[in-house]
Amino acid sequence: MPAATLVTGAAGFAGSHLIDLLAAERMPVTAWHRPGGRAPREVPGVVWSGVDLLDRVGVREAIHRLEPDVVYHCAGASHVGDSWTTTEATLAVNVRATQHLVAALLSLRRPIRLVVAGSAMVYSASSEPLREDAVIGPLSPYAVSKLAQELVASDDTAPLHVSIARAFNHFGPRQMPGFVAADFARRIADIEAGRFRPEIAVGNLEARRDLTDVRDTVRAYRLIADAGQHGRAYNVCSGRTVVIRDLLEMLLARARVPIAVRTDHARLRPSDQPVVLGDASRIRDELGWSPRIPLDRTLDDLLAYWRQRATADS
Repeated sequence: MPAATLVTGAAGFAGSHLIDLLAAERMPVTAWHRPGGRAPREVPGVVWSGVDLLDRVGVREAIHRLEPDVVYHCAGASHVGDSWTTTEATLAVNVRATQHLVAALLSLRRPIRLVVAGSAMVYSASSEPLREDAVIGPLSPYAVSKLAQELVASDDTAPLHVSIARAFNHFGPRQMPGFVAADFARRIADIEAGRFRPEIAVGNLEARRDLTDVRDTVRAYRLIADAGQHGRAYNVCSGRTVVIRDLLEMLLARARVPIAVRTDHARLRPSDQPVVLGDASRIRDELGWSPRIPLDRTLDDLLAYWRQRATADS
């Protein structure tokens, strides 16, 4: 009998790609989305359910109805910059919601595999490749919330089998505005559609980020669910960095019209690490994962997504 699989945050960015991956494997999936949030997509084999993860009783009741065998916890606040002005909400969604989910799973009193979609932002700033045993030192409210989420999910959770996927920057189609690559691609598409003047306002372009296609990222989640060790964290990253200026130039080279670039100091974050680079040797050696999708394809697909949105909105 196929395992009962639950994906929280399934209408979100990574969650939406994860249910695509699971559906392609013909796995029956229950997909939770936030009531009143982003509308679910029709995906074959996926059953949608609106569950508020901040409703402790509602989460417990929904878990007892489903009795899942595998849970991918992708729900949560995901924006580092916004967390400085939405600190309380970020902590609630990332920490208290995880606490409710873990408590509900524990109440079933049986083994369940839980993959928590964590973040590389829990690490202290470093110019060196970050391994899973690197110094922990969150530098933003978002990062604090993701570290607390890990602790909630990993503290005395037997008989749950819990693994942490520490994802570095991942991007691709369906990523919403507020993230640098999506912001660039959306503005290019809107300019091409004649909706904005041909100019892009930018913040810090010298930052270097370890970028992975979201479809590779969720494939890592899948492998971690299958074979990840209990209580173990796995970096999900490419092991190389891209300068944000170069990322913008690659997107501008794909633009169909000339576009100017203007620096906007309001876009600079209070705490912006110059380099975020991961070491993916653990997940590669233990689970056989490595990125497959080249950067050029991700950029093409991201820009195509926003061009389609711009056309549909015209």
